[in-house]
Amino acid sequence: MKSLTEYLTFTVPERMAFVNITPTLEELVRKSGIAEGLLLCNAMHITASVFINDDERGLHEDYKNWLERLAPFDASPQTYAHNRTGEDNADAHLKRQVMGREVVIAVTKGKLDFGPWEQVFYGEFDGKRPKRVLVKVIGE
Repeated sequence: MKSLTEYLTFTVPERMAFVNITPTLEELVRKSGIAEGLLLCNAMHITASVFINDDERGLHEDYKNWLERLAPFDASPQTYAHNRTGEDNADAHLKRQVMGREVVIAVTKGKLDFGPWEQVFYGEFDGKRPKRVLVKVIGE
């Protein structure tokens, strides 16, 4: 069995943003040389996410607005107990929990096997600093 492990680093200038990483993942599948297998992609920080959805600007704005209503940013320790530790990112932890840590995608005939409109995104909820994403491709 072949395998490839890569670490991607993202420094997103906004507090919350979504980055389409599909082309990078497709290139890593090509680099791996596998025809049949799996790609695992996961955010290695607890205030970031990896998820699959449509690459449509309106949907991304809807996500941002919805997440902000679910867990609004508030740095005060009165709103979130986590912020009593000296952090100010409790909302980012909660947003990550909703959006998920990782995706696993089948590789078929050397390509990511997506449904219609599916793309992979890195979701950032506490930006402005470097964060890593693990990509592991395994198969034959």
